Amino acid sequence: MTTSTAGFDLDGYLARTGAAAAPPSTRALSGLLAAHVRTFPFDNIDVLLEQHPGVGLDAVADKFVRRGRGGYCFEHATLFHAVLQALGYDATLRLARVGDPDLAPRTHLGVVVVLDGRRWLADPGIGVPPLGPIPLEDGAELDGGIWPHRVVRVAEGETPGWQLWRRRSAGWELMHTTDELPVREVDVAMGHHWTSTSPITHFRSTFMLARHDLDDDGSAVQTSVTLDGVTERRAGVPSRNRPFDLAELPDLARRLGANLTDDETRRLEARLRALR
Repeated sequence: MTTSTAGFDLDGYLARTGAAAAPPSTRALSGLLAAHVRTFPFDNIDVLLEQHPGVGLDAVADKFVRRGRGGYCFEHATLFHAVLQALGYDATLRLARVGDPDLAPRTHLGVVVVLDGRRWLADPGIGVPPLGPIPLEDGAELDGGIWPHRVVRVAEGETPGWQLWRRRSAGWELMHTTDELPVREVDVAMGHHWTSTSPITHFRSTFMLARHDLDDDGSAVQTSVTLDGVTERRAGVPSRNRPFDLAELPDLARRLGANLTDDETRRLEARLRALR
């Protein structure tokens, strides 16, 4: 899938993230990905508020860049893919199945980039994403970030599939399985529609707000807010968890990059109170 970037405000995106417009390279790609996930939160706020503007590039760019908001995988990948294409990268969108591939629908969206003959997975919208691209090669690993990640090649029908795993304290955990099927705009719209409206999708029954940042010593830190509380994650140390009161929501949302209006904040507080 090739996204038309006509009229796309690349300069506005780069100013918002602080990323540089460098020629395509693995180093530049790593910098773009890290800047993206440290700027835009992962969240399902618009799904809970039943006001989602859709996953077309214009709507996503307006929401993220102009309004200072975040979103989930369909939005993150759509925007990041457009940025890469505008900067001259050979980038394509790919759908994936989160968790058990025999049970899960294709409701995750990532980006595959070709650089110097190698293919790389760039995944800005997985919640706690890798902080750099990972080669699509069996056994490839990426350290750094909150958790180490690994790519494993599997058979996905008659074509290869690529599983992304992350290593947590209890061992390796499967995140998703990416296939090689072409992705068209209607596929992204359909995946988003199911994820945001199905009565069985967890995006409608829980709360997720998370963003990466840098700690005082320059190491990666990720803060996430759910119905259960606030969690801070750092590489190599146990996560810190605490409950949170709904009165904290406006401050937490601002701190994590979800710039809500007063009306959105009030409605979100009411929605979370009902879910609790």
